[in-house]
Amino acid sequence: AEANAAVKLLQSDERIDLLVSDVGLPGMNGRQLADIAREHRPGLPVLFMTGYAEQAISSGFLDAGMDMISKPFTIDLLATRIRAMLAQELE
Repeated sequence: AEANAAVKLLQSDERIDLLVSDVGLPGMNGRQLADIAREHRPGLPVLFMTGYAEQAISSGFLDAGMDMISKPFTIDLLATRIRAMLAQELE
């Protein structure tokens, strides 16, 4: 529901294979959430959703293991992107 709830989950022992986050979140941005996640789960793949992908990509927003999908997108495109990111983790 909000970033602090996600932080609690990311700091738990729950199995998490992929973090999917909007770039804009109340209280912090998606990149800040990803950085917190990777403190506890190094190498966790991250997929960001945004309506401003060009600006985020050009500003060095993404690190290794991170990708971005632009809104609006179809469920099929989202599923394809998630499958591809999870498959990379298995390689």
